[in-house]
Amino acid sequence: MGISAQPAEKGLRAIMRAIRLRLDDVWAYRYLLSNLVLRDLKLRYKNSILGFLWSLVNPMLLMLVFTTVFTVMLPNLAVPKYPVFVMCGVLPWNFFGTAVTASIHIVPQSGHLIKKVYFPLEILPFSTVLSNFVNFVLAFIVLFLMVLVFRIPVRPAILLLPVIMLLHLLYTAGISMLLATLNVFYRDTGVIMDVMMQAWFFLTPVFYPLEMLPHVKMIAGIAVPVRRLLYVLNPMASIIASYRSVLYGTAPAMIPHAPAWDFLARTAVTVVLVFFLGLWVYSRQSHRFAEEV
Repeated sequence: MGISAQPAEKGLRAIMRAIRLRLDDVWAYRYLLSNLVLRDLKLRYKNSILGFLWSLVNPMLLMLVFTTVFTVMLPNLAVPKYPVFVMCGVLPWNFFGTAVTASIHIVPQSGHLIKKVYFPLEILPFSTVLSNFVNFVLAFIVLFLMVLVFRIPVRPAILLLPVIMLLHLLYTAGISMLLATLNVFYRDTGVIMDVMMQAWFFLTPVFYPLEMLPHVKMIAGIAVPVRRLLYVLNPMASIIASYRSVLYGTAPAMIPHAPAWDFLARTAVTVVLVFFLGLWVYSRQSHRFAEEV
């Protein structure tokens, strides 16, 4: 038993050492990373009248659409202070969806750089994710104002917000690196993910409460634990639930609270595993990117 475990242990140490070296390499090129993030932000708002204010206007427009549809046209959705509820889901999803979609194509789009200059290629998806994260943070201004306007109490649980945002960032980066790698070798990835992201959006409780779903659903004679599976198979559901816990609370009391520690711990473990898996896969294949693009 001990003999068979040794090669696996050495292999794991080798993987972790390789990942640490890649992260050290990225840190050494942090100034290039910051310049790419600034470039992305400038290009996004170039010749735009509102500039970075679009980071605030876009989620507000989405919030108005969902509020109109689900409280006026479909008033049976009884969610107190629904605009705040839906913004707690729309903002995190917008960051995730936009960053992942952009990262899928980042390697082929940067082919001219990859072939001419050496730099750790992990910087490419990192810069895309971080530039979208800046927009996400700016858009949070609107959400905080809404929390105050709707008189939702600000509780000590809000101190967990940076932890939740960090987990959100790591998960987005991990998925982005996995899909960016896949797209280098299979260019259909972007087309497929356009459809998959829409399905993923509806399978995530962004505009509806998870309580709408049954605990158990009989499918082909098998009892399927719907809510549990949604959290297990879709970490974005857990991340959005954590945002809602600390900013919105739980109906009907509407008092924000910290997520259950075991729930947050499971989410954190999943996120870290996804991040390191994405980084490992991307780093292992990055030496082939130049010849593929």
